Amino acid sequence: MFGLPVRRRTPLGPTRLVPVRWLLGVWAATLLAWAGGALAQGVELATLKAQRQDGALEIEFAVRVSLPKGVEDALGKGVPVYFVAEAALYRSRWYWRDERIARVRRSWRLAYQPLTGSWRVGLGALNQTYATLGEALLAASRSAGWRLAELNQIDPDKTHYVQFSYRLDTSQLPSPVQFGLAAGQGEWNVGVARVLQLE
Repeated sequence: MFGLPVRRRTPLGPTRLVPVRWLLGVWAATLLAWAGGALAQGVELATLKAQRQDGALEIEFAVRVSLPKGVEDALGKGVPVYFVAEAALYRSRWYWRDERIARVRRSWRLAYQPLTGSWRVGLGALNQTYATLGEALLAASRSAGWRLAELNQIDPDKTHYVQFSYRLDTSQLPSPVQFGLAAGQGEWNVGVARVLQLE
């Protein structure tokens, strides 16, 4: 199929044959260039692992976050933003929808402190201050030893997979900002999602 020729007319010469493989290559290169531009203002998943340890299935992840200008501007004006990571463990079933075994969620609050010129990251009751936005984003974009499920919940004779997502949670933004988003500020759509098969 990929070796079949396609006829293409040229303005100054005879018709020549162009392999479909070449056309697919051009299409793939265009898609990769577009995806690379999208990652420049979004989230790139650097690490995602699920490992069995201490009687539990644990998740480890790290993402690289590149904030769009509009989000950085809002942060500079004192608007806090929230990043949410979610992971769910599913058991595959051929006869019905896949069964969800467990689900976990974490939320980081990132805010700029104008009086001190520092950045503050909150995870639950834990808050930490950082000197730069880059350091704060690093703290809010990774987790290790994150307990997803007990090992006795996993059937060794069945197929299991983990659905993972990390995103900027616009539902927790102040109302005036949410109103602006409803008007079509798509640059706030920052996130990534993956499916990880358990071995």
